[in-house]
Amino acid sequence: MAGRERVMRMSVEQPLWRALTAYRVLAALYATGLFATAYEGFTRPWLAVGYFAVLCVWTLATLPRVANAARCTKRFLAADLTLALTGILLTPVADAPARVMDGGPTLPSIWTAGSVLAFAVKGGWRWAALASSLVALANLVERGTPARDTVHNVILVWVASIAIGYVVEVARASERTLARALEIEAATRERERLARDIHDSVLQVLAMVQRRGAVIGGEAAELGRMAGEQEVALRTLVSGGLVPVSRVSEDTAEGAVVRIVDEPDDEGDDPGAPVDLRALLAPRAGARVSLAEPGAPVLLPPATARELAAAVGAALDNVRRHAGEGARAWLLVEDEPGEVIVTVRDDGPGIPEGRLAEAEGEGRLGVAQSIRGRLRDLGGTAELISVPGQGTEVELRAPKTTPAPGRPGAGPRGEAAGDE
Repeated sequence: MAGRERVMRMSVEQPLWRALTAYRVLAALYATGLFATAYEGFTRPWLAVGYFAVLCVWTLATLPRVANAARCTKRFLAADLTLALTGILLTPVADAPARVMDGGPTLPSIWTAGSVLAFAVKGGWRWAALASSLVALANLVERGTPARDTVHNVILVWVASIAIGYVVEVARASERTLARALEIEAATRERERLARDIHDSVLQVLAMVQRRGAVIGGEAAELGRMAGEQEVALRTLVSGGLVPVSRVSEDTAEGAVVRIVDEPDDEGDDPGAPVDLRALLAPRAGARVSLAEPGAPVLLPPATARELAAAVGAALDNVRRHAGEGARAWLLVEDEPGEVIVTVRDDGPGIPEGRLAEAEGEGRLGVAQSIRGRLRDLGGTAELISVPGQGTEVELRAPKTTPAPGRPGAGPRGEAAGDE
């Protein structure tokens, strides 16, 4: 029974919204209690009572607004900050001048910080800097002079809000990175599973049709040739591009921000990222070239993968040139712990003894440079075994380490395939 798809909803900022909701309620109760204890010292207590009535009603009515990022709109933030600034500027009107000059608390007191923190959680450190700067200006106007305790409170709110806004931005970036990694991991596992299923069924059927068609001849031979072409196309599709375009969707109803992450194009890919050798060798397969490869990616440094694939191409070109268009070739890829082994075998007439040395003396350096030279530059080896009448086998061994900078293997070598 297939497992049910599970929707993962991630929002690292959601706990911040919950904490902000609780803070606003507690801060409103604290500011109201602070006013109640100093009620007799106010010159216009009725003005303060009216303000606290509005503050408490607003705090309770807007609790859903600070439940998540989607509901906390710019219009709400502007109204919330306006209420806080109004309370600060009303303080010298409602309170006694002596208390104001002595550094008494403003009407909203610490409730103002909740309004600024809402800006920080919603929009990051830039929004927090704007809101805290407006609060700082209102505090300086309320006091009239930049007293020491006022400056300290202003700087504390400013620094704390900006720091929290920056942490929120970092948390969101980390959340997107984690979601991206999970998407890539899931897509890679699914693609590998599909590749195994296709390899065990469709590709084998196409290969069988190709072989049987060649044996029967006539129209069946043409059908076999077409099946071979489709096998190559399907193998290339399965082997190439292990990670598709990823779309990360986060639920705004739970406080997460909707993001779409697109797969970068080839020009934006990391040039130092490992390359799957299977994707480079898949186009070499065809009706007369069979490819046997591992089910998992064969990862190599980019320079090593390109040079090894070029050496395989040179060996196949030699097969076509010297064994004839009707010759068959087989590629076998083996992924060992410290190296990758690629074997190229054909059913041609083989190479007569001494022919390679003779060709090298004549200036034909196909095997010496395009095959052995490439592997030598990579720190690997190329062994050629040929028996007249029994075909030729070329074994290419390449280490999984990156070629040393400045060595010929670090860059593409000119194609010399076609000469022995």
